Amino acid sequence: MSLLSPALDPSGLRDYAYDWAVVDVETSGLVARRDRVLSVAVVTLGPDGEQTGEFSTLLDPGCDPGPVHVHGLTAERLRGAPAFDQVAPRIGAMLRNRVLVAHNAQFDYDFLAHEFARAGAPLPVSRRLCTLALNRRVDPPTEDLRLGTLAAHYGVPQVKAHDALDDTRVLAGVLRGSLREAARLELPLPFVSCPPRQDSRFAPRTPKAPCAYRNPGRPEPGGPLMQGMKIAITGETRTPRADLERQALEAGLNVMTSVSRHTSALVTNDASSGSGKARRALAEGVPVLDEATFVRLLGDVRPGTPHERARPAEAAIPSPAATAATPVPAPASAHTAAPVQESPALPGPAESVTSTPSRPARPAAPGRPLSGRRVLVLGGTHPDAVAARSRIVELGGAAAINLSASVTDIVLLDGGERDRRMKRITTLAFPTHDAAWLDAPVIVPLPRQGGGPAAPRVLPRGGVVDLPQAGGPAAAVPWTVTASWAQQTSCEIDVVAFVVDEEEQVCFDEDFVFYGAPENPGGTVRLHSDGPTEQTISVGLAALPPSARKVVVAAAIDGSPTFGDVGAIHISSGPGTSAAPLVQATLDAATTERTLLLAELYRRGPMWRLRTVGQGYDQGLDALARSYGVDVAG
Repeated sequence: MSLLSPALDPSGLRDYAYDWAVVDVETSGLVARRDRVLSVAVVTLGPDGEQTGEFSTLLDPGCDPGPVHVHGLTAERLRGAPAFDQVAPRIGAMLRNRVLVAHNAQFDYDFLAHEFARAGAPLPVSRRLCTLALNRRVDPPTEDLRLGTLAAHYGVPQVKAHDALDDTRVLAGVLRGSLREAARLELPLPFVSCPPRQDSRFAPRTPKAPCAYRNPGRPEPGGPLMQGMKIAITGETRTPRADLERQALEAGLNVMTSVSRHTSALVTNDASSGSGKARRALAEGVPVLDEATFVRLLGDVRPGTPHERARPAEAAIPSPAATAATPVPAPASAHTAAPVQESPALPGPAESVTSTPSRPARPAAPGRPLSGRRVLVLGGTHPDAVAARSRIVELGGAAAINLSASVTDIVLLDGGERDRRMKRITTLAFPTHDAAWLDAPVIVPLPRQGGGPAAPRVLPRGGVVDLPQAGGPAAAVPWTVTASWAQQTSCEIDVVAFVVDEEEQVCFDEDFVFYGAPENPGGTVRLHSDGPTEQTISVGLAALPPSARKVVVAAAIDGSPTFGDVGAIHISSGPGTSAAPLVQATLDAATTERTLLLAELYRRGPMWRLRTVGQGYDQGLDALARSYGVDVAG
């Protein structure tokens, strides 16, 4: 099937014509550095969208095949299949000089990169394209963005789900349909560069077990240690460092790699060494213990207070109203967050919703005439654009930051008519208004054909919602927070996450998730890089330890611009990477900030809650990381 359609000008596809390698893998688990590929399929397409090749095979991973109920690949069925290194040359030849395409492409790419490395060969992929990310840009009127749902939308037959070859054939059809729609809207493709992997070690890291006890603070002078105290060690020790740390952990202490105001004690045989930890301990007034004293105190560590475990969902009681927002770390030049604004628990309809031209839109509530509409603001100064988007939310609408199929209206501020997207907006006849329209909007009814998802609830800055409590298999679905922004040419934006305790501190450095470490050791928090204008943090809420009280999602600018130059950041959140989002917000009050807190997932009794934040700092990511207790080199 060609990319061309009777309604599409072939010249408009020049920017969408590439050699593609469409890939699907079935795996024994979800962690690429630990689990293995059980089957792989590759379908190659030419720039015109026509298929040029196909290959699929089962693989003998040499391990337990994992969730057979999902993929149907038993050990007996895999026995006798080739090992990955036997087929790596053929797969590599099909991938070379092509763009790798997959649905949730980072997952497939990571597994292939690890399998190629185990086979002693580089993965010959320099760019990838995620059809999930592409369709989040297109925003088709579908219930969700799962492969089967998109296949039905684009008219692609699906025979056998979770079969690698059939899934790859289906995905090839979804890619063709997605590219046609992207060309219609003139959307840039969300390519991701894939530099060669540098890490040659693929054995799983053993995660440090989170401390089971709350930090009781600092010991009294001459007093005992208590379980949960945060201990740091610096300098040479007579006992091997690893043995000393092991003894401390076995005693119930929390061994940290850095010193902060929350550190209970620093262990060193040379307090005047001038090490970074020693200097910070002096500045924060942290008690200093020599090694002999510390070893003696390890023999009589007093019982601590365990972290509270959340009550089971079925035993939950209604959550009381939230109090004011929990204070966040405050480096210099912090800008104040908005007060918390309560919203009802999810899921459920709300009057602040969005819609697409092909989705049913509920009648506007009195005083909220933009309910069910998604409005894109073009032009104007930064303060003018912020005010316009705030007015859209006030009127019940959603403020868009990129052109997509879901946009219902365009508002032009001064200079907006010169935006590069206006040619396409005019061609597609989007309703366009001047700034005065927001004073008393005149609404053109939306078409009612087709059925789409329930529109996401629009949260204001500082808004809070209770997350749905799911039991059984649904509890294993990670909750996601996706941040997106307008295409940038002068900087890159990195989304990061911190898993923190009740003191707003990480339990260990590995609970800082960022581009260089895209998942924490337990695999409960992951970063998905889905393109130059979008990144996602996924959190396995049910698997987080009791010590994890909050997951903070933030963004940082790599370059000289500020978030005032970048403009609005759009947040969407929901269960899983392919599900329709349940919540969205637009954060665009930034001016001089270089780091921005986007959202928080936090415990409240048996509940998890989501709070949009929008609080920024003029300092960089290193300062923000240190404020959460991460040991940043330099």
